[in-house]
Amino acid sequence: MATVTTRGISILLVDDHPVVRQGYRRVLEHQDDFRVVAEADNAANAYRAFKSHAPDVVVMDISMPGASGLEAIRNIRARDADARILVFSMHSEAAQVKAAFGAGASGFVTKGSEPAELIAAIRSVARGEHAMSDDVARVLALESLVPTRSALDQLGEREIEILRQFAAGSTKEQIAANLNLSTKTVQNYHYLIKAKTGMRTDAQLVRLAVECGLANL
Repeated sequence: MATVTTRGISILLVDDHPVVRQGYRRVLEHQDDFRVVAEADNAANAYRAFKSHAPDVVVMDISMPGASGLEAIRNIRARDADARILVFSMHSEAAQVKAAFGAGASGFVTKGSEPAELIAAIRSVARGEHAMSDDVARVLALESLVPTRSALDQLGEREIEILRQFAAGSTKEQIAANLNLSTKTVQNYHYLIKAKTGMRTDAQLVRLAVECGLANL
């Protein structure tokens, strides 16, 4: 991982919506010490852009078609254990936040936050610190005080990713291709997810994913 230099903080911006990327690129590049060196619209392109540009900070949405930002985080951190990744998402559910940090994220900011919070978080992550927007910090604080018994708490990051893709309508074959797994492995995960969550049917799994913010109907 390249260190931050006098040229400023180099940023890879990852979001599947071009208009969103364009808007936040303008916000970030108004900072004299920020440079957006690359953009990506999915997990695979994010990994390739990271390899090509070695940015100081990756600003990553986690809700994208196909493999999500969670998978991209995992792959980037497998390549560079020091990679600094800030999740920037519309979701703030405790299960998703914990999954992001579990995958290797350094921070988590919601898209409902003020631009100043995003900018401050990028600077913190670039320094090697952890960062969260105020709403995410409140969610985790409440979770620690009054733990919710979400069925997702029984799942690992890979299982959450497979559930998210399944609930979004992907077939087992598509999930296998997205995650570089065999179809048999995805089938085994599917069985384990049902067993761990206590869901008996695929419809119940989809409803669980929607209730936990992993998917939309």
